[in-house]
Amino acid sequence: MEQGKKIILTGDRPTGRLHIGHYVGSLRRRVELQNSGEYDEIYIMIADAQALTDNADNPEKVRQNIIEVALDYLSAGLDPEKSNLFIQSQVTELTELTFYYMNLVTVQRLQRNPTVKQEMLLRGYSESGDGSDNKAGTPVGFFCYPISQASDITAFKATTVPVGEDQEPMIEQTREIVRKFNSVYGPALVEPEILLPDNAACLRLPGTDGKAKMSKSLGNCIYLSDSADEVRTKVRGMYTDPGHLQVSDPGKVEGNPVFTYLDAFCRPGHFDLFGDCFHGRKVSFDFHSLDEVKAQYRAGGLGDVMVKNFLAAVLNDTLEPMRERRRALEQDLPYVYEVLRRGTEAARAKAAGTLADVKRAMRINYFDPGVLEALIREQSEKYR
Repeated sequence: MEQGKKIILTGDRPTGRLHIGHYVGSLRRRVELQNSGEYDEIYIMIADAQALTDNADNPEKVRQNIIEVALDYLSAGLDPEKSNLFIQSQVTELTELTFYYMNLVTVQRLQRNPTVKQEMLLRGYSESGDGSDNKAGTPVGFFCYPISQASDITAFKATTVPVGEDQEPMIEQTREIVRKFNSVYGPALVEPEILLPDNAACLRLPGTDGKAKMSKSLGNCIYLSDSADEVRTKVRGMYTDPGHLQVSDPGKVEGNPVFTYLDAFCRPGHFDLFGDCFHGRKVSFDFHSLDEVKAQYRAGGLGDVMVKNFLAAVLNDTLEPMRERRRALEQDLPYVYEVLRRGTEAARAKAAGTLADVKRAMRINYFDPGVLEALIREQSEKYR
């Protein structure tokens, strides 16, 4: 087993373009970690096989969105010279590892996984469904999602998995599988550590409608590739404090998505943009920190339109460099697919090494050099 290496594995399901919740929850941190020089290997997965667990009747949706996710990755700053970007379904070793791990997890343990339960609820799956209707019964592939994720993580001997807090139960399940495997077969797998966002506002960005989770299916997302006008329109329609009816009314910051987004995105240099948010009207505000903006909102005198205009300016300032890079990449799709091909080759080589270690530990590596000869000698003794 490799010693001392620091390795990252993370990724996303290609069910659509990535949104700013993905960005603050994990993507921004991935770029920072990639550029830190602290990690020996980085693997970023486009999890198309996992996306098929609840999109089996629409594989074309998954197929088409692989390029969307790849474009978002590269636009956000993931560098193929530093990170291996790969397509999950093309690394067949992951499927074999999943099969072996299935024997180490009980159905009851999967049923207790909070992330699985929440995702089943979101998709309308029922534990008691008879399977005659896709929305009544849970597909087995979807139910085994945590085991597949454990395969993804351990295949690359990942020491670090940067994800949002909603994935904590999944990482803990991986750790349980690693401990079980190593105790039964010997120390072949690495137990990973979760790396959560360091900004509390980034743990889970709410939807623009104030709901707890930003989700494509709920239509409450701001996408990384949205135009400046689309961002402004979505921000204008955001949920705020329902009790803040007049500009002069005191407003509530806690639980207000506009301020949660500002917590996640606002930087010191952005306060120079505040004066441009009032369409030429003269204002007396001269803010130098987000705390000052919050204090004024709580005291009254700062309207929702003003704050939303400021947020739209902050988001567009953050997203414009990504949009510019994406426009260039859209004109060179052969390059994007070549990045994925090279990354997938590197991922397969790494996963093949782990699979060999696993089969050796399980003593099912029958045809490895030297193993077959020893096996024949051992068993020949029984027939003499």
